[in-house]
Amino acid sequence: MNIRSLALAPVLVLGLAFPALAEKISLNEISRYLNSLRTVQSEFTQVNPDGTISTGTVYIQRPGRVRFEYNNDNTLVLASGGNVAIFDPKSSGGPQQYPLSQTPLSIILAANVDLARANMVTAHGETENATTVTAQDPQNPQYGNIQMLFSSPTQLRQWVVTDDAGQKTTVILGELRSVASIPASRFSIQNEAGRRN
Repeated sequence: MNIRSLALAPVLVLGLAFPALAEKISLNEISRYLNSLRTVQSEFTQVNPDGTISTGTVYIQRPGRVRFEYNNDNTLVLASGGNVAIFDPKSSGGPQQYPLSQTPLSIILAANVDLARANMVTAHGETENATTVTAQDPQNPQYGNIQMLFSSPTQLRQWVVTDDAGQKTTVILGELRSVASIPASRFSIQNEAGRRN
């Protein structure tokens, strides 16, 4: 499994039913929707670059925080404080870390999502009665891109991250549910590292 793309970690749609004749959702509406997401969680299915499949629960607290918990696996991916950390139980060292800004997932987690920025969106279309948007960091396209799929009414259903090495990781979401709050400690890379030591 490509460790770097694991965290970026949504080409399956797994039986999602979309309303017939859905119109393409505008970039302004998608930006508004993503900015409205604050603290949410969802079950997910992840298709890894090597074709293996993982499942688990993702917790998102915008801006800047995400936690991927995997079923039947002590692997954990955290993003907070501008960093991404991958805790791999097979590794004897600490977590692998790198800047969140160097991953396409930073587009979803940004404090202000603005898909209308010049050169951010490279594709915007409709497929299977869903809207797809492919976006990248316009200043650093070499970091890869994220293709997001939205159902109507606007809801994020899946994303596919293509990392800087061209590896694709797909994350298919269940229903994103708002939650009242998630303790900050659940996103703390330092706390998790201490707990595992």
